[in-house]
Amino acid sequence: MASRENQLLVAPIAVSRWPIYYGWVNVVMGALAMTATLPGRTHGLGLITKPLLEDLEMADQAFANLNFWAILLGACMALPVGWMVDRLGSRIIGSSLILALGAAVVLMSMVKEPAYLFPSLLLVRGLGQGALSIVSVVMVGKWFSRRLGPAMGVFAVLLAIGFIASTLIVGKAVQTEGWRPAWLHLGYALLVLAPINLFLVRSTPASIGLQAHQADEHREQSKSANDATLWQALGSPAFWIYSLASALFGLVWSAVTLFSESILDEHGFGPDTFLLVMAILAGFGLVCNLLGGWLSMFWPMGRLLGISMMLLAAALIAFPWIRSDAAVVAYALALGGSGGLITVVFFAFYGQAFGRSQLGRIQGAAHILSVFASALGPVLLTLCKAETGSYDIFFLVIAPILVILGLAGWWVSLPAASQAKSPLAA
Repeated sequence: MASRENQLLVAPIAVSRWPIYYGWVNVVMGALAMTATLPGRTHGLGLITKPLLEDLEMADQAFANLNFWAILLGACMALPVGWMVDRLGSRIIGSSLILALGAAVVLMSMVKEPAYLFPSLLLVRGLGQGALSIVSVVMVGKWFSRRLGPAMGVFAVLLAIGFIASTLIVGKAVQTEGWRPAWLHLGYALLVLAPINLFLVRSTPASIGLQAHQADEHREQSKSANDATLWQALGSPAFWIYSLASALFGLVWSAVTLFSESILDEHGFGPDTFLLVMAILAGFGLVCNLLGGWLSMFWPMGRLLGISMMLLAAALIAFPWIRSDAAVVAYALALGGSGGLITVVFFAFYGQAFGRSQLGRIQGAAHILSVFASALGPVLLTLCKAETGSYDIFFLVIAPILVILGLAGWWVSLPAASQAKSPLAA
């Protein structure tokens, strides 16, 4: 793979003499690649849903059904893309996916009939949320070992900033220009990002000749004999506990954030409180991204997972009895803190526990669970509301499961490959 990359484009000159480790370039580009998945994510599509449905004269329920199947079918791209990124590298596959996603967004901006919406929606969901999400994480995961946690913490912070900025920019464009021009320009921006990604990203340290160096993260010559295959990872209890915990968090997060205003309104809180809660989720989540990355240098992943699950469970258990503004702020802090920590755990765990040889495939398998749970969350929440007349039962049913998974994550034994890596090492 290294020789194939070097034949396509000359590697940076004397990169070993740079004042920074080149892996940090991949961190920045990985965050940009993940930000580029905006049109394939719920909060990105939410920016154009209303004007799109009005334009196509389409009912909400019809679009919701199309969106649900687009998410599930799009997630099927995760495993083959994971295999391809392990074989061909994140540089080639990532650039190709960004290019394809840009083309899909441009195509979607030209849809005139509801019948033609689903193919473009499927491509945008599958290429963005399904495929490019995996590659962006692998861009970082294959460059870091002992400092994978801090690297993923920085990655998560840059990603949050990228999502906030891109959401504001695209949202403003939708309001001023209309959804079609805004979506078209977003597609063009992705087409421009693709060659930039090809020029700057390198799949592994070996692809630019760093594997022979001994200092800091340049110790990439370490044997891959302990790296797990996909099937070995799937046979590990740790894989399922961490993946189910992350998936359940995604289920809760997608449900609570999508219907946050309605949930708060049920408890007598108005639009101002809703905006305050959303601001706390974003702001404190960023703080905990950095905190989680730093703590991962000293604490095992299981402890971070356990704490994040307990925080989330506490927020859900307490919410049905929340009546004051101070209690709402505490709820938002617990929810945002949990999100900040679990994001770092989800991004960093698989590379740290199972090595890098088949990281794309392993991350892809975990991603399928996460995407499916995220799609299911709003459905379960609204079903609970319809059956019981309140959202509260959803909170109380999910909380004990979070506690169980948090305790399991705290105590589960990790694979031998991760045990050999001290979190205190460089």
